[in-house]
Amino acid sequence: MPCEVKPRFVVLYGSQKGQAQSLAEGIAEEAQEHGLVAELSCLNQNEKYNLEKETAPVVFIVSTTGDGEPPDNALKFVKNIKKKTLPTDHYTHLCYALLALGDTNYANFCNCGKTIERRLQELGGKQFYATGYADDGTGLEVVVDPWLEGLWKAIKAALSEMASDRTGYLTGEAGNSPKDAPDSSIPDVQLSLLSITDQQNCISAKSSVETVSELASAASSSVSASTTQTAVTDLGPASPLGNDRLASQLHDAASVSSSKPGTQTTEAGVPPVALAASLTCSLPPLSESSLNVPALPPPYLDVSLQEVNFVEQIDGPLNKETLSEVPVSKAVQLTRGDSVKTALLLELDISAYSMMTYQPGDSFDVFCPNNATEVEDMLHRLALHDNRNHQVHISLCTDTKKKGAQVPPYIPQNISLLYLFTWCLEIRSIPKKAFLRALVEHTGDNVQRRRLQELCSKQGAADYNLYIRDQSLSVLELLSAFPSCSPPLSLLIEHLPKLQPRPYSAASSCLRHPGKLHFVFNVVEFPACSLRPAGRQGLCTGWLFDLISPVLDFCGKDESSSSLALPKIHVKLRPNCSFRPPSDPSVPFIMVGPGTGVAPFIGFLQQREKEKQEKPEATFGETWLFFGCRHRNRDFLFREELEGFVSGGILNHLKVCFSRDNQEEEGRPKYVQDNLLINRKHVIDVLLQQNGYLFVCGDAKNMAKDVNDTLMEMIKTELQVDQLDAMKTLAGLREEKRYLQDIWG
Repeated sequence: MPCEVKPRFVVLYGSQKGQAQSLAEGIAEEAQEHGLVAELSCLNQNEKYNLEKETAPVVFIVSTTGDGEPPDNALKFVKNIKKKTLPTDHYTHLCYALLALGDTNYANFCNCGKTIERRLQELGGKQFYATGYADDGTGLEVVVDPWLEGLWKAIKAALSEMASDRTGYLTGEAGNSPKDAPDSSIPDVQLSLLSITDQQNCISAKSSVETVSELASAASSSVSASTTQTAVTDLGPASPLGNDRLASQLHDAASVSSSKPGTQTTEAGVPPVALAASLTCSLPPLSESSLNVPALPPPYLDVSLQEVNFVEQIDGPLNKETLSEVPVSKAVQLTRGDSVKTALLLELDISAYSMMTYQPGDSFDVFCPNNATEVEDMLHRLALHDNRNHQVHISLCTDTKKKGAQVPPYIPQNISLLYLFTWCLEIRSIPKKAFLRALVEHTGDNVQRRRLQELCSKQGAADYNLYIRDQSLSVLELLSAFPSCSPPLSLLIEHLPKLQPRPYSAASSCLRHPGKLHFVFNVVEFPACSLRPAGRQGLCTGWLFDLISPVLDFCGKDESSSSLALPKIHVKLRPNCSFRPPSDPSVPFIMVGPGTGVAPFIGFLQQREKEKQEKPEATFGETWLFFGCRHRNRDFLFREELEGFVSGGILNHLKVCFSRDNQEEEGRPKYVQDNLLINRKHVIDVLLQQNGYLFVCGDAKNMAKDVNDTLMEMIKTELQVDQLDAMKTLAGLREEKRYLQDIWG
């Protein structure tokens, strides 16, 4: 009897930090359960797939990095499909679905996925399933989970249609609309669909959450907080269908119990002492619910430790051929000791490194180790401290069922266990649900097992967000909370991501400071929580602060101590070809950079000063800087230098506001967006009449969004247009690369 040939489909991913890859691998692994065969490839492995001849359905899982850029392993693919020489029927044979990962805290939300989707459609490709746009700002699972649930039915429908050559719903008559495809689209409630512009995505995502939240608030007051959170999280973005379903769930939950949230009633009707939910303890209805737990990720690594006769020196990352180890030649504290945040300026001596030539607007990566105390604690928690100098041997399991399994390429050979946890793995990473699911199998206590199952389940999504995601809980903190969990070393290597370098903007011009590179940062402080009673500093900023403390100077001192050895750090340049002053010096530009967001603009202005000195006869456009901080006398960064730029005619307009100094003064600008509004006629004139540039640098979650909203209001007011036209105007500035952002989450 001949063997049955299972229907096949193709899974392609582009991933920067591993999330898109992990989802793609999960799809490939689950395919067998649905009687299908998945062929998994990374987008840069073009020798493994051929879209020009592909006849099977193709599923794309792609993330976005930087300022809307494709991941490194998708760059070549995106560049190829954007070629204008490709004919419009190039992909008429292609049947695809796409899941895009992004973050609405950034302006170019899911830009890589949108670019791929737009080009596939322009080249004749047909969708067999509605595109999902997952937002890491609110939780990827809100969109990812329902998208994955509906994917299998859509794939089978597409395969059936292709096999029978009945492709009516994939042709022009259906308008390439997912809603026209029979049984292959999923309800609006399950997707955050593409809007006209990136800004609309942000607005629609925000308003959807608000709509659901308002509905939840209007429900019966007897519904517990955990019930409401779970309902909202499971449903995803709002729609009429979602609202009805949510209201029904809230009504059902309200009818179960009339007791207050967090209490249980005895048979006598007397409530006992109120219980409190926590990371390790749940309450009804979750604690009494049946759970939809993810499938167990298949193990794929064999890891062993071997005792060796040497103790390895942990002095930095091993890939030194691509890095520069440069000394810190000066360190200055820019803020007063009583300011809320501690801002530091570091000067690096790059004179010996010709490859470190940079331009204003460029950034660079700092490679830092994990915190030494946390590494020691992790080794103790895993009962491996006595083996810390043993050599780690990693190989693939011979019988693994994981598609595309490979030994992590970022882990070098012949390293010690101590080196592995110091330089290779991000031990502060927030545990993913797949990791929690895998930990269940290595947890002895039944109560703890159940709680881990809840946290990784669909029903426990609200608790996962509340106790793990929102608290930035680390793997070590999670393991400390579940003492009966004893995962093998292989499990951590399989699930912990690569320790990523941290990017910083250059705060200098090499014309002003030849052979030097300046950068500025705040020492990040994470607040305390139940499992972190003392709080903690940011990994890289805390490490840098400890490293340079011996040579640290406060404002007003110019020389570092020459008697101390200068610390060195490993860095790598990250050129930014777009976030730079206009090449034509006569073009005006506006800079918005509160706090340490002013850093790249110091480089802009230093460069402009030198250019003016070298070409005094040249015409230079107006320059504006909108800066903000809390207090004039505590954290006004680069005050003397900025005022010097103004007096020297380098900076034409310096608009500064102090959010805390002005609290009792009505009508005074508190934030940079307030000053933008006050000067809206000039700003709009520079951008729309003089074809000037706008640069924004700083916090993505608050400042950048507020500035964007303010710009739209300014355009509406000054041009007398509606919201949609204002959005289009801003989108046009982005497309022309005249509205540029260098922002972080």
